Amino acid sequence: MLSKELVKKIRQIQIRTNRLVDETLGGEYHSLFKGQGMEFSEVREYQDGDDIRTVDWNVTSRTGKLFVKKYIEERELTVMIVVDASGSFQFGSVGRFKNDLAAELAALFAFSAIKNNDRVGLILFTDKVEKYLPPAKGTKHVLHVIRELLYFKPSGKGTDINGALQYVNRIARKKSVVFLISDFTNDNYEKAMRITNRKHDLVVIKIFDPREKEIPAVGLVRLKDNETGEEIVIDGSSKNLRDTLSARWNAREARLADFLTRSGIDYVSLDDTASYIKTIVNFFKKRTRRRR
Repeated sequence: MLSKELVKKIRQIQIRTNRLVDETLGGEYHSLFKGQGMEFSEVREYQDGDDIRTVDWNVTSRTGKLFVKKYIEERELTVMIVVDASGSFQFGSVGRFKNDLAAELAALFAFSAIKNNDRVGLILFTDKVEKYLPPAKGTKHVLHVIRELLYFKPSGKGTDINGALQYVNRIARKKSVVFLISDFTNDNYEKAMRITNRKHDLVVIKIFDPREKEIPAVGLVRLKDNETGEEIVIDGSSKNLRDTLSARWNAREARLADFLTRSGIDYVSLDDTASYIKTIVNFFKKRTRRRR
């Protein structure tokens, strides 16, 4: 049975994300993610400019007049939300953890999808796939998704993006929109991401905490790796050490951004201490303009 606190948190996320969808993101989502293919609608008489390849020869021969097939876009989509549940996501220096932001983003994408009559599925992964909710429609299903994001306790601590995407590629037979939400603490995911992007419409959301980017100058600092449990103590008063750690973080971020850009994969990087709405909306608008 869910605690009152968790029920309250689910309800708060539902209210907040529903409002954001209605006021901000709904139109952007609809224009950004179009249906995957066309379905037959009706036949009509040929008009100047019609593609000769759409001629319905059976009807044409039967009536003696030239008729063409009319198609409409298949609007319904499948949206797969793939969320990192590793130990490194259980961290946040100010206000909220990275996994809290991931849950709210997933809810935002899920409510946007069901308002467009799309199906939503969820995959939670660590160093293995921990949870899979098959795609379905409706508010009840999205609330189930949010509950799993907030309530589920993974057994693993590590991160295996490669394995998670291989799982997506096995189960999602129809082309889908895939939101991958992670902090990208591991490597060796490039091949799987390229394959996923060819088969599906992959969108990458990276979440980071500013303390991962820059260590404060506060003297001795104990650092713990939430995935391995390893702890070290560093001297935060050392500018050289702070600069070295910051340079490593920036270099890793640059490598990821370069790989995603070269691979044609759309991505956005989000600070877990800041408001994300403007960044997400601008990201979607830029993506829409680029794909027109």
